[in-house]
Amino acid sequence: MALVIQDEISEEDKAVIKIQSWWRGTLVRRTLLHAALRAWVIQCWWRLIQAKFAEKRRRVTLDRFSREEWAAVRLQSWARMWRIRQRHCQVLNAVRIIQAYWRCHTCASQGLIKGQYRVTASQLHLELEILLGSGPCVVTECIPLPINQ
Repeated sequence: MALVIQDEISEEDKAVIKIQSWWRGTLVRRTLLHAALRAWVIQCWWRLIQAKFAEKRRRVTLDRFSREEWAAVRLQSWARMWRIRQRHCQVLNAVRIIQAYWRCHTCASQGLIKGQYRVTASQLHLELEILLGSGPCVVTECIPLPINQ
């Protein structure tokens, strides 16, 4: 076979060239398709990993928030308990004061006698104060002493 010039390419050679170029194009398109599928698989895997990381981050954030919320609730509970205890102690102190005054009042209402006396040569001066529930009653008496002179 002799040298073939471009102008003199036969119809058969043109068909062969056309088939070869179609085949190479098919191979290139297949390679590109496989590369695109592989890239798509990698992207799906990466999105899955990203979603797992995001879920883990969300869970950690939620746990931290929950712990902080629980701590705040616990502090508020302790503060309320402390305030209620303070108020209870105040009320208890007031009850004790009222009881003490009431006991003093009941002692006074049951009656209490206070008195003074003074003795002179011939008389006994006596002053009695009787305390009852309604008010004091003062009795003053001078009693002559039976002394013979």
